[in-house]
Amino acid sequence: VLVLNNDMKRTINLLIIGLNSLSIVAQEQWTMNRCISYAIEHANSVRKQRIEIRQSRYDMTMAGLDFLPTISAQLSGQYSWGRNIDPETNTYNTITTFNNYYSIGAEMRLFDGGRTFNAFRQARLARLNSETALQKAADDKAVVVMTKFIEAVYHQKSIGLASRKLADSKALLHKTRSLFELGEKSRPDVVQIESQVAEDDYNLLHQQNAAQSALLALKSEMNFPVEDLLELDTSVVSCPISTDDAGHIYEMFGSESPDVKLAVFKAENARYTYLIQRGLLLPSLSLSGGISTNYYRNLSQKTKRGEVFGRQFHNNIGEYIYLQLSIPIFAPSRWRTVHRAKSDWLEAQLVLEDTKQKLNADIVQAVSDRDGCVREIVKMEKKVESDSLAYRLSVRKYEEGMLSAFDLHTAAQTLLESRIKLLQIQLTLEMKIRLVNYYKGNRLWTLK
Repeated sequence: VLVLNNDMKRTINLLIIGLNSLSIVAQEQWTMNRCISYAIEHANSVRKQRIEIRQSRYDMTMAGLDFLPTISAQLSGQYSWGRNIDPETNTYNTITTFNNYYSIGAEMRLFDGGRTFNAFRQARLARLNSETALQKAADDKAVVVMTKFIEAVYHQKSIGLASRKLADSKALLHKTRSLFELGEKSRPDVVQIESQVAEDDYNLLHQQNAAQSALLALKSEMNFPVEDLLELDTSVVSCPISTDDAGHIYEMFGSESPDVKLAVFKAENARYTYLIQRGLLLPSLSLSGGISTNYYRNLSQKTKRGEVFGRQFHNNIGEYIYLQLSIPIFAPSRWRTVHRAKSDWLEAQLVLEDTKQKLNADIVQAVSDRDGCVREIVKMEKKVESDSLAYRLSVRKYEEGMLSAFDLHTAAQTLLESRIKLLQIQLTLEMKIRLVNYYKGNRLWTLK
Protein backbone atom coordinates (compact mmCIF):
# COMPACT_ATOMS: atom_id res chain seq x y z
CA VAL A 1 0.00 0.00 0.00
CA LEU A 2 1.38 3.40 -1.01
CA VAL A 3 1.16 5.97 1.77
CA LEU A 4 1.20 9.62 0.72
CA ASN A 5 2.63 12.23 3.02
CA ASN A 6 1.43 15.81 3.17
CA ASP A 7 4.06 17.09 0.73
CA MET A 8 3.14 14.48 -1.88
CA LYS A 9 -0.56 15.22 -1.48
CA ARG A 10 0.11 18.96 -1.88
CA THR A 11 2.17 18.27 -5.01
CA ILE A 12 -0.56 16.13 -6.56
CA ASN A 13 -3.20 18.76 -5.81
CA LEU A 14 -1.06 21.43 -7.44
CA LEU A 15 -0.63 19.25 -10.51
CA ILE A 16 -4.36 18.67 -10.77
CA ILE A 17 -5.06 22.39 -10.45
CA GLY A 18 -2.41 23.10 -13.07
CA LEU A 19 -3.88 20.59 -15.51
CA ASN A 20 -7.35 22.05 -15.04
CA SER A 21 -5.98 25.52 -15.68
CA LEU A 22 -4.24 24.31 -18.83
CA SER A 23 -7.44 22.68 -20.07
CA ILE A 24 -9.36 25.92 -19.56
CA VAL A 25 -6.70 27.95 -21.35
CA ALA A 26 -6.46 25.43 -24.17
CA GLN A 27 -10.22 25.41 -24.69
CA GLU A 28 -11.09 26.47 -28.20
CA GLN A 29 -12.69 29.87 -28.39
CA TRP A 30 -16.04 30.31 -30.10
CA THR A 31 -15.80 32.43 -33.22
CA MET A 32 -18.80 34.11 -34.79
CA ASN A 33 -18.97 31.44 -37.51
CA ARG A 34 -18.94 28.66 -34.96
CA CYS A 35 -21.70 30.31 -32.93
CA ILE A 36 -23.80 30.78 -36.05
CA SER A 37 -23.31 27.17 -37.17
CA TYR A 38 -24.25 25.88 -33.72
CA ALA A 39 -27.33 28.09 -33.58
CA ILE A 40 -28.54 27.00 -37.01
CA GLU A 41 -28.05 23.34 -36.15
CA HIS A 42 -29.99 23.61 -32.88
CA ALA A 43 -32.57 26.29 -33.78
CA ASN A 44 -36.16 25.14 -33.48
CA SER A 45 -37.20 27.43 -36.34
CA VAL A 46 -34.79 25.59 -38.66
CA ARG A 47 -36.00 22.22 -37.38
CA LYS A 48 -39.59 23.23 -38.10
CA GLN A 49 -38.64 24.10 -41.67
CA ARG A 50 -37.03 20.68 -42.10
CA ILE A 51 -40.33 19.14 -41.01
CA GLU A 52 -42.10 21.36 -43.54
CA ILE A 53 -39.77 20.07 -46.26
CA ARG A 54 -40.79 16.49 -45.54
CA GLN A 55 -44.44 17.50 -45.46
CA SER A 56 -44.17 19.37 -48.78
CA ARG A 57 -42.64 16.29 -50.43
CA TYR A 58 -45.54 14.20 -49.17
CA ASP A 59 -48.05 16.81 -50.38
CA MET A 60 -46.55 16.78 -53.87
CA THR A 61 -46.72 12.98 -53.97
CA MET A 62 -50.37 13.06 -52.96
CA ALA A 63 -51.12 15.76 -55.55
CA GLY A 64 -49.57 13.51 -58.22
CA LEU A 65 -51.75 10.59 -57.13
CA ASP A 66 -54.85 12.72 -57.78
CA PHE A 67 -54.31 12.08 -61.51
CA LEU A 68 -55.08 8.38 -60.91
CA PRO A 69 -58.62 6.99 -60.63
CA THR A 70 -60.22 6.82 -57.21
CA ILE A 71 -61.30 3.34 -56.15
CA SER A 72 -63.85 2.62 -53.44
CA ALA A 73 -65.54 -0.51 -52.11
CA GLN A 74 -68.73 -0.84 -50.09
CA LEU A 75 -70.13 -3.62 -47.95
CA SER A 76 -73.49 -3.46 -46.15
CA GLY A 77 -75.93 -5.74 -44.37
CA GLN A 78 -79.63 -5.14 -43.85
CA TYR A 79 -82.39 -6.82 -41.81
CA SER A 80 -85.96 -6.04 -42.90
CA TRP A 81 -89.21 -7.07 -41.27
CA GLY A 82 -92.82 -6.19 -41.82
CA ARG A 83 -94.22 -5.36 -45.21
CA ASN A 84 -91.54 -5.18 -47.89
CA ILE A 85 -90.70 -6.47 -51.36
CA ASP A 86 -89.86 -10.15 -51.71
CA PRO A 87 -86.80 -10.29 -54.05
CA GLU A 88 -87.81 -13.77 -55.28
CA THR A 89 -91.33 -12.81 -56.45
CA ASN A 90 -90.86 -8.97 -56.66
CA THR A 91 -94.19 -8.55 -54.77
CA TYR A 92 -95.05 -6.96 -51.44
CA ASN A 93 -95.29 -9.40 -48.56
CA THR A 94 -94.97 -9.46 -44.78
CA ILE A 95 -91.71 -11.30 -44.25
CA THR A 96 -88.36 -10.97 -42.46
CA THR A 97 -85.35 -10.85 -44.76
CA PHE A 98 -81.58 -10.41 -44.63
CA ASN A 99 -79.79 -8.62 -47.48
CA ASN A 100 -76.02 -8.38 -47.97
CA TYR A 101 -74.68 -5.92 -50.58
CA TYR A 102 -71.17 -5.73 -52.12
CA SER A 103 -69.81 -3.19 -54.61
CA ILE A 104 -66.51 -1.86 -55.90
CA GLY A 105 -66.13 1.05 -58.29
CA ALA A 106 -63.64 3.47 -59.80
CA GLU A 107 -63.96 7.06 -60.94
CA MET A 108 -61.58 9.04 -63.09
CA ARG A 109 -61.83 12.74 -63.85
CA LEU A 110 -61.30 13.37 -67.52
CA PHE A 111 -61.61 17.15 -67.28
CA ASP A 112 -62.01 19.39 -64.22
CA GLY A 113 -61.04 22.81 -65.52
CA GLY A 114 -57.34 22.22 -64.83
CA ARG A 115 -57.83 22.03 -61.06
CA THR A 116 -55.90 18.79 -60.56
CA PHE A 117 -53.05 19.87 -62.83
CA ASN A 118 -52.72 23.29 -61.20
CA ALA A 119 -52.92 21.74 -57.72
CA PHE A 120 -49.98 19.50 -58.64
CA ARG A 121 -48.01 22.48 -59.95
CA GLN A 122 -48.82 24.35 -56.75
CA ALA A 123 -47.62 21.44 -54.59
CA ARG A 124 -44.42 21.12 -56.64
CA LEU A 125 -43.82 24.85 -56.23
CA ALA A 126 -44.33 24.51 -52.46
CA ARG A 127 -41.77 21.70 -52.31
CA LEU A 128 -39.19 23.80 -54.13
CA ASN A 129 -40.00 26.78 -51.94
CA SER A 130 -39.54 24.75 -48.74
CA GLU A 131 -35.78 24.71 -49.37
CA THR A 132 -35.83 28.49 -49.71
CA ALA A 133 -37.86 28.81 -46.51
CA LEU A 134 -35.24 26.68 -44.75
CA GLN A 135 -32.46 28.94 -46.00
CA LYS A 136 -34.47 32.01 -44.97
CA ALA A 137 -34.91 30.64 -41.45
CA ALA A 138 -31.17 29.92 -41.25
CA ASP A 139 -30.30 33.40 -42.54
CA ASP A 140 -32.62 35.08 -40.05
CA LYS A 141 -31.15 33.08 -37.20
CA ALA A 142 -27.61 33.87 -38.40
CA VAL A 143 -28.30 37.61 -38.47
CA VAL A 144 -29.76 37.56 -34.95
CA VAL A 145 -26.85 35.50 -33.58
CA MET A 146 -24.36 37.75 -35.37
CA THR A 147 -25.93 40.80 -33.70
CA LYS A 148 -25.94 39.16 -30.28
CA PHE A 149 -22.33 38.02 -30.78
CA ILE A 150 -21.24 41.57 -31.63
CA GLU A 151 -23.02 42.90 -28.55
CA ALA A 152 -21.39 40.27 -26.32
CA VAL A 153 -17.92 41.00 -27.73
CA TYR A 154 -18.49 44.74 -27.33
CA HIS A 155 -19.34 44.40 -23.65
CA GLN A 156 -16.46 41.99 -23.00
CA LYS A 157 -13.94 44.31 -24.64
CA SER A 158 -15.49 47.23 -22.78
CA ILE A 159 -14.52 45.43 -19.58
CA GLY A 160 -10.88 45.69 -20.67
CA LEU A 161 -11.25 49.41 -21.34
CA ALA A 162 -12.95 49.95 -17.98
CA SER A 163 -10.29 47.90 -16.22
CA ARG A 164 -7.56 49.90 -17.91
CA LYS A 165 -9.11 53.18 -16.83
CA LEU A 166 -9.56 51.91 -13.27
CA ALA A 167 -5.91 50.88 -13.13
CA ASP A 168 -4.84 54.33 -14.37
CA SER A 169 -7.05 56.02 -11.80
CA LYS A 170 -5.66 53.89 -8.98
CA ALA A 171 -2.10 54.65 -10.06
CA LEU A 172 -2.95 58.35 -10.21
CA LEU A 173 -4.54 58.15 -6.74
CA HIS A 174 -1.42 56.53 -5.33
CA LYS A 175 0.73 59.30 -6.84
CA THR A 176 -1.65 62.00 -5.63
CA ARG A 177 -1.52 60.69 -2.08
CA SER A 178 2.28 60.69 -2.25
CA LEU A 179 2.25 64.28 -3.48
CA PHE A 180 -0.22 65.17 -0.72
CA GLU A 181 2.16 63.81 1.90
CA LEU A 182 4.91 65.95 0.36
CA GLY A 183 2.63 68.98 0.51
CA GLU A 184 2.37 69.43 -3.25
CA LYS A 185 -1.32 68.46 -3.48
CA SER A 186 -4.27 69.49 -1.42
CA ARG A 187 -6.84 67.33 0.29
CA PRO A 188 -9.58 68.21 -2.25
CA ASP A 189 -7.34 66.85 -5.02
CA VAL A 190 -7.06 63.52 -3.20
CA VAL A 191 -10.83 63.41 -2.64
CA GLN A 192 -11.47 64.21 -6.31
CA ILE A 193 -9.23 61.35 -7.49
CA GLU A 194 -10.81 58.98 -4.94
CA SER A 195 -14.20 59.89 -6.39
CA GLN A 196 -12.86 59.14 -9.85
CA VAL A 197 -11.59 55.72 -8.69
CA ALA A 198 -14.99 54.92 -7.17
CA GLU A 199 -16.72 55.92 -10.39
CA ASP A 200 -14.37 53.78 -12.49
CA ASP A 201 -14.86 50.86 -10.10
CA TYR A 202 -18.63 51.14 -10.54
CA ASN A 203 -18.31 51.39 -14.34
CA LEU A 204 -16.21 48.21 -14.34
CA LEU A 205 -18.83 46.32 -12.34
CA HIS A 206 -21.57 47.68 -14.61
CA GLN A 207 -19.71 46.50 -17.72
CA GLN A 208 -19.19 43.05 -16.18
CA ASN A 209 -22.92 42.73 -15.49
CA ALA A 210 -23.76 43.95 -18.99
CA ALA A 211 -21.30 41.45 -20.48
CA GLN A 212 -22.91 38.63 -18.50
CA SER A 213 -26.37 39.64 -19.70
CA ALA A 214 -25.18 39.89 -23.32
CA LEU A 215 -23.57 36.46 -23.09
CA LEU A 216 -26.79 34.96 -21.71
CA ALA A 217 -28.74 36.56 -24.56
CA LEU A 218 -26.32 35.03 -27.06
CA LYS A 219 -26.66 31.58 -25.46
CA SER A 220 -30.43 31.90 -25.59
CA GLU A 221 -30.40 32.70 -29.32
CA MET A 222 -27.98 29.82 -29.94
CA ASN A 223 -30.09 27.41 -27.87
CA PHE A 224 -26.85 26.81 -25.97
CA PRO A 225 -26.87 25.32 -22.43
CA VAL A 226 -26.84 28.27 -20.04
CA GLU A 227 -24.70 26.51 -17.45
CA ASP A 228 -21.93 25.59 -19.93
CA LEU A 229 -18.88 27.76 -20.55
CA LEU A 230 -18.91 29.82 -23.74
CA GLU A 231 -15.63 31.62 -24.33
CA LEU A 232 -15.87 34.01 -27.26
CA ASP A 233 -13.19 35.00 -29.73
CA THR A 234 -13.07 38.78 -29.24
CA SER A 235 -10.56 39.55 -31.97
CA VAL A 236 -11.61 42.38 -34.29
CA VAL A 237 -10.91 42.10 -38.03
CA SER A 238 -9.71 44.94 -40.19
CA CYS A 239 -10.67 45.32 -43.84
CA PRO A 240 -9.32 47.69 -46.49
CA ILE A 241 -11.64 49.96 -48.40
CA SER A 242 -13.19 48.13 -51.37
CA THR A 243 -15.07 49.44 -54.38
CA ASP A 244 -18.12 47.17 -54.60
CA ASP A 245 -20.86 48.47 -56.85
CA ALA A 246 -24.25 48.13 -55.16
CA GLY A 247 -26.06 47.88 -58.50
CA HIS A 248 -23.86 45.00 -59.64
CA ILE A 249 -24.38 43.20 -56.32
CA TYR A 250 -28.15 43.57 -56.68
CA GLU A 251 -28.07 42.14 -60.22
CA MET A 252 -26.22 39.06 -58.94
CA PHE A 253 -28.13 38.58 -55.70
CA GLY A 254 -31.58 39.80 -56.68
CA SER A 255 -32.74 36.43 -58.00
CA GLU A 256 -30.96 34.45 -55.26
CA SER A 257 -32.28 36.35 -52.27
CA PRO A 258 -34.47 34.16 -50.03
CA ASP A 259 -36.77 37.12 -49.43
CA VAL A 260 -37.28 37.63 -53.17
CA LYS A 261 -37.70 33.90 -53.74
CA LEU A 262 -40.36 33.72 -51.04
CA ALA A 263 -42.16 36.71 -52.55
CA VAL A 264 -42.02 35.06 -55.98
CA PHE A 265 -43.42 31.87 -54.46
CA LYS A 266 -46.30 33.72 -52.83
CA ALA A 267 -47.14 35.41 -56.14
CA GLU A 268 -46.99 32.11 -58.07
CA ASN A 269 -48.90 30.30 -55.34
CA ALA A 270 -51.62 32.96 -55.47
CA ARG A 271 -51.78 32.59 -59.26
CA TYR A 272 -52.26 28.82 -59.00
CA THR A 273 -54.93 29.33 -56.36
CA TYR A 274 -56.72 31.69 -58.74
CA LEU A 275 -56.51 29.16 -61.58
CA ILE A 276 -57.83 26.39 -59.33
CA GLN A 277 -60.76 28.51 -58.17
CA ARG A 278 -61.48 29.62 -61.73
CA GLY A 279 -61.61 25.96 -62.74
CA LEU A 280 -64.65 25.57 -60.51
CA LEU A 281 -66.59 27.73 -63.01
CA LEU A 282 -65.80 25.38 -65.90
CA PRO A 283 -67.61 22.11 -66.74
CA SER A 284 -66.21 18.87 -65.37
CA LEU A 285 -66.31 15.42 -66.99
CA SER A 286 -65.73 12.14 -65.19
CA LEU A 287 -65.81 8.45 -66.14
CA SER A 288 -67.02 5.88 -63.62
CA GLY A 289 -67.44 2.13 -63.61
CA GLY A 290 -67.91 -0.67 -61.13
CA ILE A 291 -69.21 -4.10 -60.15
CA SER A 292 -71.93 -4.91 -57.60
CA THR A 293 -73.67 -8.01 -56.25
CA ASN A 294 -75.81 -9.04 -53.30
CA TYR A 295 -76.98 -11.97 -51.21
CA TYR A 296 -80.59 -12.49 -50.06
CA ARG A 297 -82.15 -14.76 -47.46
CA ASN A 298 -85.80 -15.12 -46.36
CA LEU A 299 -85.83 -15.68 -42.59
CA SER A 300 -89.61 -16.13 -42.40
CA GLN A 301 -89.53 -19.47 -44.22
CA LYS A 302 -88.13 -22.03 -41.82
CA THR A 303 -87.89 -24.82 -44.34
CA LYS A 304 -86.61 -22.97 -47.37
CA ARG A 305 -83.17 -21.65 -46.62
CA GLY A 306 -82.58 -20.08 -50.05
CA GLU A 307 -79.68 -20.46 -52.42
CA VAL A 308 -76.19 -20.82 -51.05
CA PHE A 309 -74.07 -17.69 -50.67
CA GLY A 310 -71.54 -18.47 -53.43
CA ARG A 311 -74.18 -19.12 -56.08
CA GLN A 312 -76.10 -15.90 -55.31
CA PHE A 313 -72.87 -13.88 -55.15
CA HIS A 314 -72.03 -15.07 -58.69
CA ASN A 315 -75.51 -14.91 -60.21
CA ASN A 316 -76.33 -11.41 -58.89
CA ILE A 317 -73.16 -9.73 -60.20
CA GLY A 318 -73.77 -6.63 -62.30
CA GLU A 319 -71.39 -4.17 -64.04
CA TYR A 320 -71.89 -0.54 -64.91
CA ILE A 321 -70.04 2.30 -66.62
CA TYR A 322 -71.12 5.89 -67.15
CA LEU A 323 -69.95 9.38 -68.06
CA GLN A 324 -70.95 12.34 -65.95
CA LEU A 325 -70.85 15.95 -67.18
CA SER A 326 -71.37 18.71 -64.62
CA ILE A 327 -71.94 22.29 -65.81
CA PRO A 328 -72.12 25.08 -63.20
CA ILE A 329 -74.79 27.58 -64.19
CA PHE A 330 -75.49 29.80 -61.21
CA ALA A 331 -72.93 29.78 -58.36
CA PRO A 332 -72.49 33.26 -56.77
CA SER A 333 -70.30 31.94 -53.94
CA ARG A 334 -67.84 30.56 -56.49
CA TRP A 335 -67.76 33.88 -58.33
CA ARG A 336 -66.85 35.66 -55.09
CA THR A 337 -64.11 33.11 -54.33
CA VAL A 338 -62.61 33.53 -57.80
CA HIS A 339 -62.64 37.31 -57.50
CA ARG A 340 -60.97 37.13 -54.06
CA ALA A 341 -58.29 34.78 -55.40
CA LYS A 342 -57.54 37.14 -58.29
CA SER A 343 -57.23 40.09 -55.88
CA ASP A 344 -54.81 38.10 -53.71
CA TRP A 345 -52.72 37.33 -56.79
CA LEU A 346 -52.51 41.01 -57.76
CA GLU A 347 -51.59 41.97 -54.20
CA ALA A 348 -48.85 39.32 -54.12
CA GLN A 349 -47.34 40.83 -57.28
CA LEU A 350 -47.21 44.23 -55.60
CA VAL A 351 -45.54 42.68 -52.55
CA LEU A 352 -42.95 41.13 -54.87
CA GLU A 353 -42.14 44.53 -56.35
CA ASP A 354 -41.81 46.05 -52.88
CA THR A 355 -39.52 43.23 -51.79
CA LYS A 356 -37.20 43.80 -54.75
CA GLN A 357 -37.09 47.55 -54.11
CA LYS A 358 -36.38 47.01 -50.42
CA LEU A 359 -33.59 44.55 -51.21
CA ASN A 360 -31.99 47.04 -53.58
CA ALA A 361 -32.18 49.76 -50.91
CA ASP A 362 -30.76 47.41 -48.26
CA ILE A 363 -27.79 46.51 -50.48
CA VAL A 364 -27.04 50.17 -51.20
CA GLN A 365 -27.31 50.97 -47.49
CA ALA A 366 -25.08 48.04 -46.46
CA VAL A 367 -22.34 49.01 -48.92
CA SER A 368 -22.58 52.65 -47.86
CA ASP A 369 -22.45 51.75 -44.15
CA ARG A 370 -19.46 49.46 -44.62
CA ASP A 371 -17.47 52.06 -46.58
CA GLY A 372 -18.50 54.73 -44.09
CA CYS A 373 -17.30 52.60 -41.16
CA VAL A 374 -13.93 52.12 -42.85
CA ARG A 375 -13.49 55.87 -43.23
CA GLU A 376 -14.72 56.55 -39.71
CA ILE A 377 -12.21 54.08 -38.24
CA VAL A 378 -9.33 55.98 -39.84
CA LYS A 379 -10.55 59.24 -38.33
CA MET A 380 -11.38 57.72 -34.94
CA GLU A 381 -7.97 56.04 -34.64
CA LYS A 382 -6.36 59.45 -35.08
CA LYS A 383 -8.71 60.90 -32.46
CA VAL A 384 -7.88 58.12 -29.98
CA GLU A 385 -4.20 58.74 -30.55
CA SER A 386 -4.66 62.50 -30.01
CA ASP A 387 -6.84 62.00 -26.91
CA SER A 388 -4.28 59.57 -25.49
CA LEU A 389 -1.49 62.10 -25.97
CA ALA A 390 -3.66 64.85 -24.49
CA TYR A 391 -4.40 62.70 -21.43
CA ARG A 392 -0.70 61.95 -20.85
CA LEU A 393 0.09 65.66 -21.10
CA SER A 394 -2.77 66.44 -18.72
CA VAL A 395 -1.33 63.98 -16.19
CA ARG A 396 2.06 65.71 -16.41
CA LYS A 397 0.43 69.11 -15.92
CA TYR A 398 -1.57 67.76 -12.99
CA GLU A 399 1.56 66.41 -11.35
CA GLU A 400 3.24 69.79 -11.78
CA GLY A 401 0.25 71.61 -10.34
CA MET A 402 -0.74 73.27 -13.62
CA LEU A 403 -4.08 71.43 -14.02
CA SER A 404 -6.96 70.70 -11.68
CA ALA A 405 -8.22 67.23 -10.87
CA PHE A 406 -11.56 68.06 -12.52
CA ASP A 407 -9.89 68.92 -15.84
CA LEU A 408 -7.83 65.76 -15.61
CA HIS A 409 -11.01 63.73 -15.10
CA THR A 410 -12.53 65.38 -18.18
CA ALA A 411 -9.48 64.40 -20.28
CA ALA A 412 -9.68 60.81 -19.00
CA GLN A 413 -13.39 60.56 -19.83
CA THR A 414 -12.78 61.95 -23.31
CA LEU A 415 -10.13 59.29 -23.95
CA LEU A 416 -12.41 56.51 -22.68
CA GLU A 417 -15.31 57.67 -24.84
CA SER A 418 -13.04 57.78 -27.91
CA ARG A 419 -11.81 54.24 -27.27
CA ILE A 420 -15.37 52.97 -26.81
CA LYS A 421 -16.52 54.73 -29.97
CA LEU A 422 -13.63 53.19 -31.91
CA LEU A 423 -14.57 49.76 -30.59
CA GLN A 424 -18.19 50.25 -31.65
CA ILE A 425 -17.19 51.26 -35.17
CA GLN A 426 -14.78 48.33 -35.51
CA LEU A 427 -17.43 45.81 -34.48
CA THR A 428 -20.03 47.50 -36.69
CA LEU A 429 -17.60 47.24 -39.59
CA GLU A 430 -17.22 43.50 -39.08
CA MET A 431 -20.98 43.06 -39.13
CA LYS A 432 -21.36 45.23 -42.25
CA ILE A 433 -18.60 43.29 -44.02
CA ARG A 434 -20.43 40.04 -43.39
CA LEU A 435 -23.71 41.56 -44.53
CA VAL A 436 -22.21 42.79 -47.81
CA ASN A 437 -20.54 39.42 -48.35
CA TYR A 438 -23.93 37.79 -47.81
CA TYR A 439 -25.45 40.02 -50.49
CA LYS A 440 -22.57 39.02 -52.76
CA GLY A 441 -23.60 35.38 -52.36
CA ASN A 442 -20.85 34.38 -49.93
CA ARG A 443 -22.65 32.83 -47.00
CA LEU A 444 -20.46 32.32 -43.98
CA TRP A 445 -22.81 29.67 -42.58
CA THR A 446 -23.88 26.36 -44.07
CA LEU A 447 -26.84 24.06 -43.59
CA LYS A 448 -26.28 20.46 -42.51
